[in-house]
Amino acid sequence: MKQTALLLTFCCWTILVHSQDRITGHTFSTRSEVIAQHGMACTSQPLATQAALDILKAGGNAIDAAIAANAVLGLVEPVSNGIGGDLFAIVWDAKTKKLYGLNASGRSPYDLTYEYFKKNGITRIPATGPLPVSVPGCVDGWFELHKKFGKLPISDLLKPAIGYARDGFPVTEVIAYYWNSNSKSLQKYPGFKEIYMPNGKAPAKGEIFKNPYLAATLEKIATGGRDAFYKGEIAQKMVDYMHEQGGFLSMRDLADHHSEWVEPISTNYRGYDIWELPPNGQGTAVLQQLNMLERFDIAKMGFGSAEYIHTFVETKKLAFEDRAKYYADPDFCKIPIRKLISKEYAEERLKLFDPARSAKSYPAGNLETGNTIYMTTADKDGNLVSLIQSNYRGMGSGMTPGKLGFVFQDRGEMFMIDSTHMNRYEPHKRPFHTIIPAFITKDGQPYISFGLMGGSMQPQGHVQMVVNLIDFGMNLQEAGDAPRICHEGSSEPTGEKMTDGGVVYLESGIPYETIRQLLGMGHKIEFINGIYGGYQAIKWDDKNKVYYGASESRKDGQAAGY
Repeated sequence: MKQTALLLTFCCWTILVHSQDRITGHTFSTRSEVIAQHGMACTSQPLATQAALDILKAGGNAIDAAIAANAVLGLVEPVSNGIGGDLFAIVWDAKTKKLYGLNASGRSPYDLTYEYFKKNGITRIPATGPLPVSVPGCVDGWFELHKKFGKLPISDLLKPAIGYARDGFPVTEVIAYYWNSNSKSLQKYPGFKEIYMPNGKAPAKGEIFKNPYLAATLEKIATGGRDAFYKGEIAQKMVDYMHEQGGFLSMRDLADHHSEWVEPISTNYRGYDIWELPPNGQGTAVLQQLNMLERFDIAKMGFGSAEYIHTFVETKKLAFEDRAKYYADPDFCKIPIRKLISKEYAEERLKLFDPARSAKSYPAGNLETGNTIYMTTADKDGNLVSLIQSNYRGMGSGMTPGKLGFVFQDRGEMFMIDSTHMNRYEPHKRPFHTIIPAFITKDGQPYISFGLMGGSMQPQGHVQMVVNLIDFGMNLQEAGDAPRICHEGSSEPTGEKMTDGGVVYLESGIPYETIRQLLGMGHKIEFINGIYGGYQAIKWDDKNKVYYGASESRKDGQAAGY
C-alpha cells in the first residue's frame, strides 16, 4: 500500500515537472547548450568556470584553465574536492593528436600495516578519522599536467583561488546544503570547525566565506612548487597533525609520492571510441557495460522504457561483479583488463542475462589473473581536458591539518581487510578509486570530453550519457538533463555482496507504466533525490568549428565560452 502511494505521488510529480514545455528539444531539458568558438569551460561552480575563461583569454591553454578552475573549486566547493584529495585526467593534445591519461591518486602510509587492522579487530576501514587518510595526490597532479602541457606560469594559475580565499566569495545554494550536512559529523575533528564553521556554523547560501589559511598554502605552492607541499613546511605540518591524531602519514610517504601517466583504455560503441582510465579506478566498468549494451537495439527500446531500464540495470550488475573482484592497484596485482573489455567477454557474460526477470545475484567472471567534482575545458588550439578531483565522501576524513586550509581525503576507506582480495590493504598502495574522467573520439578525432561524478553512480552515469547521446540522439545538455537511473546493491570492492538484486532508484520523469512493468519483472523501485551525480561536457563540432558546452542542472555549475 505504501509503495502504491509513493508511485501515485511520483506520477503526479512527473506531470508537474513536465508542464513547462520548451520550444525546442525534449521537455526535460533545462536550457540550451552553450556554443562558442575560442574556448569553453564547464564546472560545478560559476566562479571556477569564470576563472578558467579568464586564463584562456589571458593566453593560457585548456590545461592551464583546468588547473586554475580546479584550484578555485577546492576553495568554493570544499564539500567535494580540494588539495587534500586525488585527481585523474584525460587530455587531448592537439599537437600530437593523442589522448594522455594521468593517475594522480595517492598511496597508503608505509607505516600502517595490514597486521595493525587485524591486531585491533578492525574488519573495515572507517570513513572518517586518521585511518582512511592516504597521500593527497592533487597538487602533484597539477604540476604533472603543467610540466607536460602547461603554458602560463603556475603562479598565474593559482592567483584566482588565492584571491577568493583571501578576500572571500559568496557560497552557492547546493554547496551550502552539503556544507551544513558534512559539518554536523566532521566538526568533532581538530581544526575543522576553525576553518569551515566561522561563527560556529557552516556558511549559508549567499554568505561570504574566507579561507586565509588556504590562501597562504596556495601562495607557498605557487612560489615553491610541488615540493613546497610534499617536502617542506607544509608537509611537516601535515605529518605532525596526523601523528597527533593517531595517524600514520609520514614525511617519507609525502616525499615518495608521484603521479603516473597511463594509457587510456577504450572500446568502440556503434562507431564511437569511448575512453576511460585503467584501474585503480572503475572506468573499466563503463567499457564492460557498453560492450554488453551494444548487443541490443537500445534506440528501438526507447528512452525511459521498461525494456531499456531493465537491460541497463542487469548489464550494470554484471559489470559491477567484476568491478568488485578485479579492480585494484595494478602495481600490486595482475588485472586482466584486455579480457574484461573484450567484445567476446561481453557475449560470455550476457549468457547470464534474463530479459524478463531481475537477478538477485550474479557471479563475477572467472578470469585468470559519495562526492567529487568533474570539470572540462577546451581552448582555441583544440586541446581538451577531462578532469575529476575528489576528497571522497563529501568533505573527506575530517582530518584538517595545522592551519593549512583543507581537509584530508578518506580514500583509504576503499581498501578491503581481506588478505585474499586484490584490493586488500597493503602499505604504499593505491586504493580502489571511484573517480573517473571520460572522453569520446570519432574516427581518431576529439568528439566529447565528459564526466559524471558521484561514487558508484559514475560508471552508471557515463554509460547513460553515451547511450543518451548515441542511441537516443539527445543533444549535449539534454543528455545530462534526462531522468537518470541509479542501481545500488551490487557487490562492492569493499566486501559487500549482492544477494537480493539491490534497488533501482529513478528520477522524476519516468512514466508510471514503466515503473509498473519493472515491479512486475522483480525490480525494487525507490525514489530519492541527490544521488544521481554531477555532469559536465564539451563537444567539438568539426563541421562548424565550434565548441558546445553543457553543465549539470542539478547543481550550482555553469558552462560558458567565448
